[in-house]
Amino acid sequence: MHRITLLQLDTQFPRIPGDVGSVDTFKCDLEIIRVPNATVKEVVNSNPNQIDLDPFFNAINKATGDLITTSCGFLSPFQSELDAICNVPFIASSLVQLEHLKNIYTPPELQIITFDAVKLGVAHLPEKCEDFARSIYGLNSNAHLRNVIENNIKQLDPVKAAIDVCAVVEQNNNKLVKSILLECTNLPPYKSEIRRISNVPIYDILTAIENELPNSVQTNFL
Repeated sequence: MHRITLLQLDTQFPRIPGDVGSVDTFKCDLEIIRVPNATVKEVVNSNPNQIDLDPFFNAINKATGDLITTSCGFLSPFQSELDAICNVPFIASSLVQLEHLKNIYTPPELQIITFDAVKLGVAHLPEKCEDFARSIYGLNSNAHLRNVIENNIKQLDPVKAAIDVCAVVEQNNNKLVKSILLECTNLPPYKSEIRRISNVPIYDILTAIENELPNSVQTNFL
């Protein structure tokens, strides 16, 4: 059986089914390596150069999976750097899919949903995808889900969280939108609710993993 290694930020908030950090999301084994001192405050950063990569290098050296991924899409600027030391496929972020999606969709046709739209920007997008910075939308500042992630709260109300995520999609929905890319790895659990209000293809960290390691993700989360 395949095994996925997750480099998880140093957090304790709930990882519910559909989250990349939940064993129930996958058909295969999930090895979780918590990266010490890699807090949300440190990694969710508008200036990626301030992130200390050494703990991630150390975590990769311990990984035993057939694929290595992360629990935070803000690590996307380091896709090449971290991949270079892996002997298996590495996915830093769902944003790696933009390199393919830019050939299908224009920026107005793609919504990129993130945890913090103020901090996610051009520095986090793959080369030649800079125009998609105007496609980025974030959770409202008073959102329950945002509060849970930002403050590492150990209780999560999935119903409130779903409302938070759908609010972002609805607020920015228009006839031009043809696809949604969920940057934040804590958003995929709410895809079924998103589909009730927006019948477009949804890409996320799970679709990136499934594309690289087929038959690894539970079908109902794709």
